[in-house]
Amino acid sequence: MKRSIFAAFFFITIGIIFGAVLVSDFDGVGLGFAQQKQIKLGAEKSPTKTDLNLQAANDAFVKVSKEATPAVVSIVVTTKARKPQGREEEFFKYFPDFRFHQPDEQSQGSGSGVIITKDGYIITNNHVIENAADDGIEVALNDTRRFRAKLVGTDPLTDVAVVKIEGENLPVAMLGNSDDVQVGQWALAIGNPLGLNSTVTAGIISYLGRSIRIINDSYGIENFIQTDAAVNPGNSGGALVNIYGEVIGINTAIATTNQRYQGYSFAIPINLAKTVVTDLIQFGKVERGYIGVQISQVDETLAKANGLDKAEGVFVQEVVGEAAKAAGVKAGDIILSIDAKPMKAPNELQSYIASKHPGDKVKLVIWRDEKKIEKVITLKARSENGTLAANNSGNDGEDTDVEETTSRAIDFSSLGFSVKKADSRLVKDRNVSSTVLVSSVKNFSEAAKRGLNESDIILQVDKKPVATVSEFEKIVKSKKTGEALLLLVKGAQGSPRFVAVMIP
Repeated sequence: MKRSIFAAFFFITIGIIFGAVLVSDFDGVGLGFAQQKQIKLGAEKSPTKTDLNLQAANDAFVKVSKEATPAVVSIVVTTKARKPQGREEEFFKYFPDFRFHQPDEQSQGSGSGVIITKDGYIITNNHVIENAADDGIEVALNDTRRFRAKLVGTDPLTDVAVVKIEGENLPVAMLGNSDDVQVGQWALAIGNPLGLNSTVTAGIISYLGRSIRIINDSYGIENFIQTDAAVNPGNSGGALVNIYGEVIGINTAIATTNQRYQGYSFAIPINLAKTVVTDLIQFGKVERGYIGVQISQVDETLAKANGLDKAEGVFVQEVVGEAAKAAGVKAGDIILSIDAKPMKAPNELQSYIASKHPGDKVKLVIWRDEKKIEKVITLKARSENGTLAANNSGNDGEDTDVEETTSRAIDFSSLGFSVKKADSRLVKDRNVSSTVLVSSVKNFSEAAKRGLNESDIILQVDKKPVATVSEFEKIVKSKKTGEALLLLVKGAQGSPRFVAVMIP
């Protein structure tokens, strides 16, 4: 009997233990294959806890809107009678001003403006008031008062204009510092889109220093603040403000395929606008200093071709002005900084120089022959053939004056182009000493993408003159994979230009 009780107790205990093991499912026990290495994915640090007070953000937007809106005005412009221009549709594609065509070939457009002085000076866009008829600019304030405005001055290169109304103690916008703006910050766009007065939209700063090539001039100065705050036709000339109610930009353009907002808008930085406005009010025009260089972007290939460790600075394609010549700037130089401010893109350099005047001095740090040198330039006024710093990012286009020669073409297929000897007539017509002619460029090749054209004549390789095809071939064969060629070429039209090609 005792044995039976003991056996029953033993089996009950074993059953309880076994059941507990099954229920536990081996929690806490590390199982796996023998010698298996554990892989840890992601950072070990804890995520940042964002202290987001939605009520505070809401109150901030309300406060900013109340403080900034009164200084933003509506501008209605009646233009001079004219015939529609062929490029008008393309113009409206980018510039969001609101036009209604009249039977007499006049038109009306609406935009926005920002009051910047108590006595009535207003900043807006040049394209808003362009071609305005005499007495054709009407300004409506946020409090519904209306004024006739006179045109003070315009600057098409920045798309800035100033108009004036007669008033006293008008609401004036606070002007911020656009150099302090950072990507990711909140911004509010205030204006009069689609005839809807005093509209406020919000977004973030999504890019700084954007160039979208809407100013139809090679010397146009584009250094836009990009936001995703909704901007539509009629917002042009209105305010882009930060969360403190300070104007950091003048809304100017939108990226669109249907003449309406599709996600991105662009504003002129207020620091650039202030410089232009000051000149327009004082002189009626912009007194702008100029370096006198044709410039382009430095990328990895161009950096390697010039012995730079990384892509930085702005490449000097050509020196065309007296200021740069007098200071000893040369084609092929890379401007790394101006007044200790690093340069990363052509439009950044243009924007900085645009804030200077003739007679001002600027200090350049230049990369030349794989070393840094310094140059001090005294800026000069733009002459008829001069330039501040023209963006020369394109190429000359395909030339058509090439005669077939009997010389054999040498194919550098890995580079995407072939060369052969140019005939004597072509050499004479181009006024060059080199006979290295680009006979073909493969479509979609790296050489084609970088702007090398069929019928270009190669004048230099790595800033050293080259005269014959055999010389050029020898240099190319001496290069290793990953290195780059810096070619100075001349097409049928235009000046010599540099083209960098990577050795694959």
